[in-house]
Amino acid sequence: MDEIRTDLFTLRIPGEAHCLWSLKAKGAGKAIEIGPPSFEIDGRTKRAAFRIVAPAREPRRLGNGCTEYAFEGGFAGDRNLSLEIVFRVAAGCPVVRFRYTLKSDATYRLTKNSGRDALTYFTFSLADFPEAKEVRFSEFNEMVHSFTLSERPLADSQFDDALRAMGPMLIGMRKGRTMLAAYEHGSQVPDAFVQFALGRKRDVTVEAVKGNYCPGQPIDPEHPCETIWMQLADIRGDEHQLALAYRQFVLRHFTQNAESRKPFIFYNTWAWQERNKWWNHKMYLDSMNQERVLAEIDVAHRMGIDVFVLDTGWYEKTGDWRVNTQRFPDGLKAVREKLAGYGMKLGLWFNPTVAAASSKMLANHRECVMSWQGRLAGPWEIWETEESYGLCLASRYWEAFADELIRLVKDVGVTYFKWDAIGQYGCDCPGHFHGDAAAGESERAHNYAFNVGRYMARVVDKLCAACPEAIVDFDITEGGRFVGLGWLAAGKYFLINNGPYYHNYNIPAGEIWSNIFVYPGPARGWICRTPLSFDKWIPSVLFLTHYLPDDPADSQLINVASLILGQNGIWGDLLSISDEGIATFGTLLRLYKQVRDDITESCPVRSGNVGGSPEIHEKINAATGRGAVCIFSSAKGEYTCVTANEADKRVWHTDGVSVSFDKQGRARITARFDKPGAEIVMFGVE
Repeated sequence: MDEIRTDLFTLRIPGEAHCLWSLKAKGAGKAIEIGPPSFEIDGRTKRAAFRIVAPAREPRRLGNGCTEYAFEGGFAGDRNLSLEIVFRVAAGCPVVRFRYTLKSDATYRLTKNSGRDALTYFTFSLADFPEAKEVRFSEFNEMVHSFTLSERPLADSQFDDALRAMGPMLIGMRKGRTMLAAYEHGSQVPDAFVQFALGRKRDVTVEAVKGNYCPGQPIDPEHPCETIWMQLADIRGDEHQLALAYRQFVLRHFTQNAESRKPFIFYNTWAWQERNKWWNHKMYLDSMNQERVLAEIDVAHRMGIDVFVLDTGWYEKTGDWRVNTQRFPDGLKAVREKLAGYGMKLGLWFNPTVAAASSKMLANHRECVMSWQGRLAGPWEIWETEESYGLCLASRYWEAFADELIRLVKDVGVTYFKWDAIGQYGCDCPGHFHGDAAAGESERAHNYAFNVGRYMARVVDKLCAACPEAIVDFDITEGGRFVGLGWLAAGKYFLINNGPYYHNYNIPAGEIWSNIFVYPGPARGWICRTPLSFDKWIPSVLFLTHYLPDDPADSQLINVASLILGQNGIWGDLLSISDEGIATFGTLLRLYKQVRDDITESCPVRSGNVGGSPEIHEKINAATGRGAVCIFSSAKGEYTCVTANEADKRVWHTDGVSVSFDKQGRARITARFDKPGAEIVMFGVE
């Protein structure tokens, strides 16, 4: 078999020098031809143009609705080399994931005669697509101190001048047809490890930039070279239809770790820990104790929170990750029982790259300690706990850390893991899994930066294979992190906690809380809603963002209206909320839970700029009519809008709103503001 057919496309594998395989949407004209990868092996460029020997194995059905197909063929002119191609496809989904594995029966080495990575992942042409666009997921916007979506049209001059685009996604458009090419990796713009090279005839090459491999890396029977995953899609339709299909792919078929896609409502203790530090002049960990946590769980239950997360300080020491029995005498037993009684989940904070000086983890993994230019990483204090050393995830330590998380699921009952403080760079030590002494410090450093996110994903995949109920969030509230499509195949992102610092605006902070947006009111919402632009391609449920539950009622309504758009985070001090405020959250979140699956499924429709008047967000499931419209205003006034989608006629709304329906079943909403604030309309609720 040299082709794969679904209800949406045909994938053929001719195995030729100009076209290793091709993809064509059903009813489309010319197929999109994918050129083969090329590798520099022992100083010579070798391109995988081959005939298929046979399917490498029988098709395999995966738990996320995908079927995996594998094919293997030989290199022209070298019988010792072979290339395996793996495709993952799902019925009703136009997105194809693919990956290559270079294998050898003899001993070869990957080289870099030019001094830079000499690896081409694939090529394709945009000659039949007159419009093109680069989509970036990893631009760090200092104004909001957050990664944000950036879409940049590609002018003809960029092809004429043979420029580069980082992506990780490229869109090609023509009337009635749209295509997508993407790679699954991560880093902060402009620090590219992979990029799209734009050719003068609108040819595009997806090429390695740095760190994708080390010079001298062996290719032999024991050491195959497995590439990153890549993506291709071809549809008959426009960009909007492609975005709709891509969101569904991300929700349903991108990962096998399905729990990460569910719209739980999260609460995290860190906001109160910070307040205690900066407002009450106490220690960060003073409030990390059983009495305080049990009291907050009672309030969280009344509010409707699903996942209660203990931030840093719940543990005795890093690395071994045992519960601190001075703070929790029964080892979190009472906390677990109370959460279970309320039907809530337990979450815990982790720094995966540290182990305390006296920990068993460090003692058993001394050779895995990170180093940089000959100096060991550590020791340093970790949030008022014992001094720790940095451990390299791109070493054998990764598997021990995964085993420790699996133990915690079974022994402590944690199912949500918040990962913090994992920078892209940090280790150039020889002897780990990112280069030996012959590679040189710079090559090892870049190879670590390239691989750290891949090993993070391995940890998650091992954890979730043993404990499918587990969810892992990766904190990207600071820059310099592994941000892109690669991580989303395993987990989700922790996008914003407090947002910008005073230094983002060149304002001296002095001895005060250095974050600006830690107070009630509308301003924090402006910051936190800005990255909702991701929701066009990547559902907002994968970008946990925290809103404040503090009184007064006007601020609470703004924050609830914001979080139900899918970011689903609460950053609190729950014991300071009034009974009326707790009841407000309880009512609104109870209604939200009736339609949150529909909101997660729905593609966003936004009118107006964030912080403007009005700023309208529509999240209505086109298939069911269920969902919500949230309207924000920074000024007094009255505004009327009509939904883009038909809406369910079972309506609930806040007091300043009236709703009627037109002949097409769309909702006509009028919102009246006596002062700045928010209004909410929910469709399909009882």
